[in-house]
Amino acid sequence: MAADAARARRPVSACVITRDEASNVGDCIASLGFADEVVVVDSGSTDDTREIARRAGARVIEQEFLGHVRQKQLAVDEATHDWVFCIDADERVDPALAAEIVAALEAPDDAVAGYEVARHTFYLGRFIDHGGWWPEWRLRLFDRRRGRWGGTDPHDHVVLDGRSARLGGELVHFNYRDLSHHVSKIDSYSSIIADRRVERGEPASLLRMVTRPPLRFLRMYVLKGGFRDGARGFIVAWMGAFYVFMKYAKLWERRNVDE
Repeated sequence: MAADAARARRPVSACVITRDEASNVGDCIASLGFADEVVVVDSGSTDDTREIARRAGARVIEQEFLGHVRQKQLAVDEATHDWVFCIDADERVDPALAAEIVAALEAPDDAVAGYEVARHTFYLGRFIDHGGWWPEWRLRLFDRRRGRWGGTDPHDHVVLDGRSARLGGELVHFNYRDLSHHVSKIDSYSSIIADRRVERGEPASLLRMVTRPPLRFLRMYVLKGGFRDGARGFIVAWMGAFYVFMKYAKLWERRNVDE
């Protein structure tokens, strides 16, 4: 996929995990023209995700979902090259970021083990510029010999052994189709988090259920300037508060309600 003129730089593999992403995966892969290969790890799509990815030139691997952290690490492990760029199917690399990635790979700094990129989210018809949603710095380009995926599902992150730097440009994020999709994601992710907390033996807390959601709203809407995004900023902040509430409410449910 990369142009012949760029062969002198360090080669890079783009890694994507998917499930039922037929509406996204084609555009995602199209934005990865700088990559020497694209690896797609699919966890049982029932739509045309795998076929679209193959037609776009990706190498597709089928794997039952192992959790966000393990699934993304599997994609990294399956890559051909040591430098990897990890991207979700609902994200796109804009031209400025693609140029920055190529420049970083052409002029390597051995002291830098990975690079953060700024993610910009498109929500309900517009980009969100405040409330903690912009810029969202995410470490996505890294040397897998000095980094790997860690964290707790579903909130994964790259654990790096070495220094990181930041790149210009944007990673454009189309995370929610509409409000119903947003609510469904909150429902799914809050269940995963509640289950992990039960496994760790964390007790349920009414105090946290009462106090943490409004604090999240105030932080996003007031302190982080979400009000500047108008009605969308208000919705984003309330959804953030609702997410926090659901995490603690589901933990309480699992601790106090017999199945």
